[in-house]
Amino acid sequence: MTLFADTASWPLLSFIVFFPLVGAIVVAFAPRSRSETARTIGLVFTGVTFGLTIYLMIVFATNHGGFQWVESRSWIPAINVHYQLAVDGFSLFMVALTGFLFPLMLIGSRHITKRVKHFTIWLLILEGTQMGVFLATDLFMFFVFWELTLVPIYFLIAYWGGENRRNAARKFFIYTVFGSAFLLAAIVGAGVLSEGGISFDYENIFNTEYSMAAERLLFWGFTIAFLFKVPIVPLHTWLPDAHTAAPTAGSADLAGVLLKIGAYGLLQFSLPLFPRAAVEAVPILLTLAVIGIVYTALVAIRQKDAKRLIAYTSISHLGFIIMGIFAITSTGIEGGVMQMLNHGIVTAGLFFLIGFFYDRRHTHKISEFGGIKAVMPKYAAFFMVFMLASMGVPGLNSFVGEMLTLFGTFVVHRWWAIVAVTGIVLVAIYMLWLYQRMFNGPLDNPKNMSLKDLRPHEVFVMVPMVVVMLFLGIYPKPVLDRIGPTADRLVVTIEAKTADTPQQYIEPAETASGRDVAFVADVLRLIDADDAKSRAVLERYQERERIEALAQTAGDSDGHDHDHDHDHGEGNGE
Repeated sequence: MTLFADTASWPLLSFIVFFPLVGAIVVAFAPRSRSETARTIGLVFTGVTFGLTIYLMIVFATNHGGFQWVESRSWIPAINVHYQLAVDGFSLFMVALTGFLFPLMLIGSRHITKRVKHFTIWLLILEGTQMGVFLATDLFMFFVFWELTLVPIYFLIAYWGGENRRNAARKFFIYTVFGSAFLLAAIVGAGVLSEGGISFDYENIFNTEYSMAAERLLFWGFTIAFLFKVPIVPLHTWLPDAHTAAPTAGSADLAGVLLKIGAYGLLQFSLPLFPRAAVEAVPILLTLAVIGIVYTALVAIRQKDAKRLIAYTSISHLGFIIMGIFAITSTGIEGGVMQMLNHGIVTAGLFFLIGFFYDRRHTHKISEFGGIKAVMPKYAAFFMVFMLASMGVPGLNSFVGEMLTLFGTFVVHRWWAIVAVTGIVLVAIYMLWLYQRMFNGPLDNPKNMSLKDLRPHEVFVMVPMVVVMLFLGIYPKPVLDRIGPTADRLVVTIEAKTADTPQQYIEPAETASGRDVAFVADVLRLIDADDAKSRAVLERYQERERIEALAQTAGDSDGHDHDHDHDHGEGNGE
């Protein structure tokens, strides 16, 4: 029994990765003069890809903490590189989110009338490479897809963006390539130092015990690269410029998918591969996360450009994701992954809405709005829903993710969670103020008096997103059922790998109460943990179960005695 025991019966994951890339080739042969043909082909290929991701969610086993649908073939034997794809509870919903958003990006980009064919090709390439990032489990292959994602988003910003698009595209590229240098060095180091010779295989590196000095270097190499991509303060300065200049589809992808690659990397690589260094780094990363939550929320309040304000909102919300991940509790990690999904939908939706206004007025300036609810009531209603979701109002998706991350952090790192709550207060302040300035008050700008409300294709973009937000806010169980076993696996992995070391980590009972000894034993076999460390972890859980059983017995006894006394008292009264 290993992490990669579930071999695929057919190459579903390869279809998900390469179908959009095949679509890009088909679009390349479409007549340049017929732009709608290119767009239609793009919709067909992104739509089928989304259908495949829905199928993957349905067949995904909810009782399995390891990787599923594993595809593995030798690729470059000289350096032991494999073509290896697999999915777990962390990557599943990132793949689903990517599949969900790309058809909407194409539908929401009908205002693009120049170089439609090239625009569609770059979007399809972007979807395929981002799918590859979330599904690749050979580190060399992961890096290839990681780098390839930079190219299409660069061209989307540089050629179809707004004012100052070339500078924003260059800044984005330089920052992310600089971060990639750390990642490449760390991947090479991990592969060269792995047990049994050079290997970039995830499971081989997972089972390698590095020296503490090497583990620290490797952890920070991976983590710095991922933090550039998230991005986290103080590595965030490229993002507001990129968002402001990007076309609507580009901003939706940046917020919805691209930034999640960094958070996903922390979950899938930094924490499980280098757990001792990760446990050491928790105070630093929690501090950076909380600073990001509060600082960027304060900066957002001062913004005069609506798109730039949403960009800073995005960074603030990403701080909650990082906080949940580095709480290293099952609840916090589940909340972090849930919030990755929520953030991708809510923030992408806000960028779609800002983009729809830009199509009409060619401005993002908040002062250019004012009272437009009178002429765009449907637009105002949709914006209200997404604003409330961004604020974490109960009944909408973000509430669930934020509460899980806060609770999962509070039980182990109380003061960080308390400070982070101020971010929720601040988001209410700047989002409500933004709505007031955009939609309320008199309609006194002559240019706005003839504005048309949302067109049918724009409503078609927004409705599915609202439906998903409501579903996740009211009934998140199907998502949490699929994330939970993988989150538990990660926490037990960290407990096992840090057992009997100075970096020993033990999850508090408050967030591990649903994890029984039998499940822990299965995970330890799954990760092929060292016997001594396995015994240490199992003994802790057995002792915890014994204490909980005694507490339950005592509680039942107290309840019985109380009932007996109550009955006795009634008898005396009679």
